[in-house]
Amino acid sequence: LRRQRQMCIRDRTLGNRLALAKGHTWSDWTVTREPECFQDGERTRTCTVCGETEREVLPANEDHCPSRVFADVDTSRWYHEGVDYVVREKLMNGVSETLFHPNHNLTRGELVTVLYRMAGTPAVEASTPFTDVAEGRFYSDAVAWAYENEITEGVTDTLFAPNTDVTREQLVTFLYRYAKLQGEDVTVTGELKGYTDTDKLGDFAMEAMTWAVENEIINGMGGGKLAPKDTATRAQFATVLMRFLDKN
Repeated sequence: LRRQRQMCIRDRTLGNRLALAKGHTWSDWTVTREPECFQDGERTRTCTVCGETEREVLPANEDHCPSRVFADVDTSRWYHEGVDYVVREKLMNGVSETLFHPNHNLTRGELVTVLYRMAGTPAVEASTPFTDVAEGRFYSDAVAWAYENEITEGVTDTLFAPNTDVTREQLVTFLYRYAKLQGEDVTVTGELKGYTDTDKLGDFAMEAMTWAVENEIINGMGGGKLAPKDTATRAQFATVLMRFLDKN
């Protein structure tokens, strides 16, 4: 066995010497990752003589921007990177093939659907008590999954309100509970100091909002306000998701 290994090593060494003597014979470049607006790409090629692989960075550019298909996404706006991220990762879809609706409010049904995708769309076994969640809707399995995993309890015992706009405190609470479900450390060490409207936070959202602020997942809305009862747009949610997933 030792002799066979030595022979293999000699064979490889001889092959490398021959390759060096001849010079590399490179295959065509193969793009392994397309560059995007905020992310470099990569291409590789391999020597057909010795098997060495060479990699080359493809600089970030707009030619393969995930948001280019959406006519209503302004690539000069603050939300561009976040929308690119969620579209590339297949976490959020457009409302049509050409529209993303970045400035439209996010609904509760859309929110749990994205979290469900992040979880890998597992099989759903539990039913829900929600009379306003019909079977066969895009959010039906997601709501059942969220209820089964205690991410949501509904707005009442029998209503989920899937088409109602999500508030900022609901958004961070759902995300906080999702993080706990994934086994993340969601311990909070500080307080919401410096914000003038913490008295408007629901008790259910206090710890979640503190966690989100501490981890820079969500920022205030200016003027020292968290605006917990305000709605969140699809673009804002895309940006929050990017911050949340990038920190992990």
